Amino acid sequence: MLVKEKIGNLELFAINNRNIDYVLLDWYETNKRILHKKTVLGRELSMKFLNENPQLGVGDIVYEDDFGLIAVDINECDAIVIRPRSMHEVAAVCYEIGNKHLPLFYQDDEILVAFEAPLFQLLTSSGYAVEKAKRKLISPLKTTVAPHGSSNSLFNRIMKLTTDPE
Repeated sequence: MLVKEKIGNLELFAINNRNIDYVLLDWYETNKRILHKKTVLGRELSMKFLNENPQLGVGDIVYEDDFGLIAVDINECDAIVIRPRSMHEVAAVCYEIGNKHLPLFYQDDEILVAFEAPLFQLLTSSGYAVEKAKRKLISPLKTTVAPHGSSNSLFNRIMKLTTDPE
């Protein structure tokens, strides 16, 4: 079956006693334009989003008929879980991870990043409260940061807010 667009989301959609089948994606597949997957119930699915970046999320509906729906779910993966103790620590951790060009996620007052042993060791040795845990990486942080050396970068603005006495 060929899917070319998202139809809606389970939270805002009239299910009307139809069966829901799920296609499970890994976090890094949620913005892929072309995917070939099987649903939980074994249905072949080809997704080709040619006009836009789909940015699929939990509950997004990619197919419907009179009998059922196919919705997206995200697999859990090993993640580094960071619980910052201050805004200064939020800025420093995000800057450190962003410098490595790794995608960051923010959920339930936690900063998450897909697990990488060297990054885990770096954050641990730097004194941050980190742990390895299974998480669904579903809420990516979207930022635009000025080039390095700019005195008005996102990092510098956050650091100024956390260190300026008022």
